[in-house]
Amino acid sequence: MNIPKPYVPMLLSAVRDAVLYNQNLLHSETLREREDYEEHLVHLTQFFEYLKDEYKSNEAEYGLKLEQLLPEQAES
Repeated sequence: MNIPKPYVPMLLSAVRDAVLYNQNLLHSETLREREDYEEHLVHLTQFFEYLKDEYKSNEAEYGLKLEQLLPEQAES
């Protein structure tokens, strides 16, 4: 897969937002099939970590450091 450079930061941000949304969703008392959501969150989190590693190793190509794009993720 070849993702255009301008879309890479957006992809990283979108997956981060999905992780945060699903983390908050797990706090819902009306959630059914919680195990499915927990498993989905595990996969999303792993994907997010993979994307961050890939971004970091190619950071110069994107013109924005990971710490600038995701300041709250800098310590991860």
